[in-house]
Amino acid sequence: MKVEGMSAREGFFCAAYELRDAVDLDEFTYNRLEDLLDWFRQNLDVPTRFNRTSSKGAFRRDTKGLSWFKPDAKATLDRAFELKALLEDHGHPIEILRTVRIGYITYEDDNQVIAEPFSDTPC
Repeated sequence: MKVEGMSAREGFFCAAYELRDAVDLDEFTYNRLEDLLDWFRQNLDVPTRFNRTSSKGAFRRDTKGLSWFKPDAKATLDRAFELKALLEDHGHPIEILRTVRIGYITYEDDNQVIAEPFSDTPC
């Protein structure tokens, strides 16, 4: 699903918050979901940039950057797969994208890379 203001489809964090806010979500799932999201809030930095450009008004343009977890970020990937399983159990299919050509890097930390995709980058 495409997200307004993004040039790519919805990420799994968007799906997680959508599920969390569902009115018919049971308490056990809500608590498990909130625990996973809290782990990410505490252990995953919020990227400072999603676009390569820093020109005036760049914040108004469609965000082009995609978030990729680094393959050696084991704890983050473990939690991501837990969250993926929970989302899929509740009707939110999650596709795993892998590539060696992520694009032009705009942000990087120990766990993730944000990159504007190349034309052949899956997104």
